[in-house]
Amino acid sequence: MVDVITEIIITKSIDKVSEYAIDPDNASEWYVNIKSVEWKTPKPLAVGSKIAFKAQFLGRQLAYVYEVAELTPNKKLIMHTADGPFPMETTYTWAVVDNQETRMTLRNRGNPKGFSKLFAPFMATMMRKANKKDLKKIKEIIESKD
Repeated sequence: MVDVITEIIITKSIDKVSEYAIDPDNASEWYVNIKSVEWKTPKPLAVGSKIAFKAQFLGRQLAYVYEVAELTPNKKLIMHTADGPFPMETTYTWAVVDNQETRMTLRNRGNPKGFSKLFAPFMATMMRKANKKDLKKIKEIIESKD
């Protein structure tokens, strides 16, 4: 099992942070590895929404579809995918630090199957590194907005 949790404090209200983070159309701006996003179900984002992502990770092109399993505004978003060699669940949570600071947590966990199982410890390290970059980028973007 790979289970990677990273977090950051963003100097903006929880409304602004969660609104930006949950919009799949913003994903390629702040996720280092995501190259494109395609809605498979109608907008807006809701439980049951499906979004296709194309990414590059560890030198490989990846294509996968996430389905929204839980969405609680300003609290939590859980998405999961069951396809591919590495079924994954991604969770975003937000917590108020004070009126203008929000703690955003990004968690990725999954059970690699087959050949991917051999690389699980290495993948966790690389995912943690990428997630830290992603959170740093989303912080920069959100804090630069009015």
